[in-house]
Amino acid sequence: MVDRRRFLAAMGWTAAAGWIPPRLFAHDMHAMKAPPAGQVGNALCMHPMGDTSRLPGLVDPTKLVPFVDSLPLPPVLHAREGTPLHVRMAESAQKLHRDLPPTTLWTYGGHCPGPTIEARSGEPVEVVWENSLPSKHFLPVDHAICGAEADKPEVRAIVHLHGAKVPRKDDGFPEDWYVPGKSRRHRYPNAQDAATLWYHDHAMGINRLNMYAGLMGLYLLRDEHELSLGLPSGEQELPLVLADRLLREDGRLYYPDSGDAKAPWVPEVFGNVTLVNGAILPRADVQARRYRLRVLNAANGRFYHLRFRDGRTFQVIGSDQGLLAAPVSMTSLFLAPGERADMVIDLADLRGGHVELMNDALPLMRFAVGKGTVWDESRVPQVLRDVPRMTESSASATRELTLDEYSDCIATPMLMLLNGKRWHDPVTEKVKLGSTETWSLVNLTEDTHPIHLHLVRFQILDRRPYDVDEYMAKKTLRYLGPAQEPPPHEKGWKDVVQAYPGMVTRIVATFDGHAGRYAWHCHLAEHEANEMMRPFEVVV
Repeated sequence: MVDRRRFLAAMGWTAAAGWIPPRLFAHDMHAMKAPPAGQVGNALCMHPMGDTSRLPGLVDPTKLVPFVDSLPLPPVLHAREGTPLHVRMAESAQKLHRDLPPTTLWTYGGHCPGPTIEARSGEPVEVVWENSLPSKHFLPVDHAICGAEADKPEVRAIVHLHGAKVPRKDDGFPEDWYVPGKSRRHRYPNAQDAATLWYHDHAMGINRLNMYAGLMGLYLLRDEHELSLGLPSGEQELPLVLADRLLREDGRLYYPDSGDAKAPWVPEVFGNVTLVNGAILPRADVQARRYRLRVLNAANGRFYHLRFRDGRTFQVIGSDQGLLAAPVSMTSLFLAPGERADMVIDLADLRGGHVELMNDALPLMRFAVGKGTVWDESRVPQVLRDVPRMTESSASATRELTLDEYSDCIATPMLMLLNGKRWHDPVTEKVKLGSTETWSLVNLTEDTHPIHLHLVRFQILDRRPYDVDEYMAKKTLRYLGPAQEPPPHEKGWKDVVQAYPGMVTRIVATFDGHAGRYAWHCHLAEHEANEMMRPFEVVV
C-alpha cells in the first residue's frame, strides 16, 4: 500500500508537470473485507471477475483494409420552435466496414450515431423521443446493478441531452425511463451559449449497454456571435463521433462479461476497433482548406489521445460548453469519455496528399485531400469570445467530495462511489438556486475519472497533488505540491472534468436556471452503472 501511495504521489507530480496517462487501472483495497466462506462477494465485493482477455472469434482490425469507406455524415435535423422533432429509437442493421457483415445496433433515427440536431440559442425546441426498441436486450443485463433489478423491464430508455440547461423533467433523469411502445416529449429551452452538446441514453443501470448498442448523437447549438466569426462552415464543418467497440467476425457486437451469468458487470470495456461516425477506418474526401472538426468521445471507457500522423498543429477553439476565449495551438489532445473538442485543421498544404487522425500510434481515419486549388474565405479569429475566469472567491460554499473505489480480496474493482454514498442514500449535495460553489474532487483511486455535472457549466480552478495515505487515515488534506492551473484548452466552460489520480481537482459552478434534482457522475459508463453516480438537488 505504501508503494502504491508513493506511486499516486508521483502521478500527482507528473500531472503537475503537464503529463498524465489517460487510463490507470484501479485496485483500491481500502475498507474491504474478505467474503464469508461459501459466498461470492459481500456488501462491497459485488462481482467476481472472469477472464475477458481471451476473446475468440473477434474481428482482427489489422486485416481490415483501411480508408475504403467514405466517412458517414449523420443526417441533420433542423429544430424549429413550435414544430416538434420526432426521433425514433429502434433496432437497425448497419455496415461498419465494407468487408464486414451488417451489425445489429440500437439507433436514434435508424443510424449510429443518430441524426445531428441543430438548434439556435434562445429558441426553444421540443423533441418527441419514441421508444420502439425490442423487448429483450441483446447485451448482458446485470440484475445485481442498482436500477437494473430483475423486477424491472429488461429494456428501458430515457434520453439525456448532455450539457443542456433544462428543467428537471426534461433532463433525462436516470429513473425517468420508459419502455418500448412509449414515448416522451422533452422541451429544450436552449437558453445558453452555442456549444457542441450531445444526446445519449441514461436509463438507470443499463445505459452502459444502451450506449454501447449505439444510442448517441450530436446536438449543435448555434448563436449569432459564433456565426459571425467566419469559422469553417457548411461542408467544411465535420462531426466526428468516436466510440470503440468489440466486434465478432459475423458482425455482431461483443460486450464482455465477468463469466458469472448472475453478475456479468465488468469495470471497464475497451474495444479493438474505433468507429468514427459509425465506420471503421473511414476516409474523408476533403479540399485543401480549413476544416472545423466537432469531436465527441462517446466511448464507454476509452480515452483518446488525438494527433495527426505528420505531427501538424491544429487549433482548439472550443470545449464542452462552447468557444474558448482564444484559439489554442496544439499537436495532441487527450479527450475523455463525454468530452468534446472543437478543432480547426488547415489542410491547404496537402493538395493531392493525405493525413491520418491518430489515437497514439493507431489510425482512426484518413483525410484525403483533393488536388484542386480552392479559395478559402474562412478564418480563425485571435479573439473568439469573452470568457471571464471564475475565482475561488466567487463561491459562497465549498464541498469536499471523494471519488472512491472498493475492490475484492484479489484487488479486482467491484464498486465505485462518490463521497462514499450509493445512489439511493439521502441527497447530501443541496445547492441554493443561483448560488456559486466550489467542488473539490478528491480522487482516492488510481483511475482518471471524467466527472460530469448535469444542468450546469463550470470552470476548472486547479489540480493539486496530495497525500492519499494521510487522507485515507485521517481525512485531512496534506498537499504535496503547488496547485496547477488548467492548460489553456481547459480554461473555457466545461461540463466534464478529468479528475486525475493522486490529485484534488477543483471546479467552480453557478447553479442557476432551474430547481430540482439532477445527477452528477463519472462518465466511464461501467463506473457510473456501479454506482459512481449521485443525485444533487437545486433548492429555492
